Amino acid sequence: MILEQIHSELLALAQESDAILSDIYKEIDHVCLENSNRILSAFIENKVSYSDFSDINGYGNYDEGRDKLERIFASVLGCEDALVRPQIMSGTNALYLTLSALLKHGDTMISLSGAPYDSLQEMIGLSGNSTQSLKANGVHYEQIELKNDDFDEETIIKRLKENNVRLVEIQRSRGYSHRKSLSIAKIEHIITKIREVNDEVIIMVDNCYGELVETKEPSHVGADIVVGSLMKNLGGGIAPTGGYVAGNKALIHMVAERLTAPGIGKSLGANFNLNNAFFKGLFMAPNAVKNALKTAVFSAYMLEKLGYHNISPRFDEKRTDIIQTLELKTKENLVSFTQGIQQTSPIDSFVHVLPAPMPGYPFDEVMAAGSFTQGSTIELSADAPVIEPYTLYMQGGLTFEYGKLSILLALSNTKRKLD
Repeated sequence: MILEQIHSELLALAQESDAILSDIYKEIDHVCLENSNRILSAFIENKVSYSDFSDINGYGNYDEGRDKLERIFASVLGCEDALVRPQIMSGTNALYLTLSALLKHGDTMISLSGAPYDSLQEMIGLSGNSTQSLKANGVHYEQIELKNDDFDEETIIKRLKENNVRLVEIQRSRGYSHRKSLSIAKIEHIITKIREVNDEVIIMVDNCYGELVETKEPSHVGADIVVGSLMKNLGGGIAPTGGYVAGNKALIHMVAERLTAPGIGKSLGANFNLNNAFFKGLFMAPNAVKNALKTAVFSAYMLEKLGYHNISPRFDEKRTDIIQTLELKTKENLVSFTQGIQQTSPIDSFVHVLPAPMPGYPFDEVMAAGSFTQGSTIELSADAPVIEPYTLYMQGGLTFEYGKLSILLALSNTKRKLD
């Protein structure tokens, strides 16, 4: 039994944490209630029926369930329209689909949050030599670094006054960087400033890892288009694949035509009998995000009390995504801790994870992902590029109880190795 394998010191510390963290947990519960209210209201308003779960194959003509699902996603995310499809296989795929639909030869895009996530480097053309990267197809790329974990407002406004920028992109989550994730309040502020000088630029937000962490989404505060994966927050740990793009109706039409073909747009696309999982995943998403956040808060508290340094966010910091980081200083420590997470996973707990190349990433990766859906990061997982300062990125936890048990056992295993 797992509880019997956990070091007594850790059990005592975990019990102590319940009272200390109770107010933080209550605030997370409040956010979950607000977001659940928005999602349940959208289900009722759109008259979801059991018949909407029907398997539509072939071309996927006349799928009323698919259309309702997309209307609900649009409503929940504060958008005019949405594209929610199993044909979108990941967050990276959703981002590439969107950018390649909205940017043509000669257009300029600017990342307002510095360097993008590692898996986007080759997609943009910052690394590798793909003939299908944005740069290879004539798109100009620029980036403006953050200043003290906030937007460099002065530089952004000065650049956008030149009025030759097609799209600006904001990565809400930290990705594999050491900056903090961006709050909705910060995103709202910079969008307001952008609109004061430029009404035409498309404002796009990479929403991965941030959905339902706060009570508003980027589109509620002015973003034109938001993008994400259903194997993260909005899939609720139930969707086995898929991604979404939501936003301005005209922009979604362009993205849909890029996914299918001009003249077809959103009209076709078989659901592969996944409508039920997509509806149910979205319905359960607020609770999954709540549990992931509580697991992250608990992890941060335990790590801080055990003397680990460079933990971000701290246990009592406001969170704007589900990611928890831990700087481990050496390759050996990084691999050992990641192996501890894998050993406490419900799936493939016996697998001995080691650093290895991963498609789309510039460095070897070490990844613990003992999940029911391969690569699902709303389930408890941990991954890292194997480079200094050897920072581990943890996220997920479908239930707080399972998350707590896994973290405690991983810490116990690590403690035994250190002892």
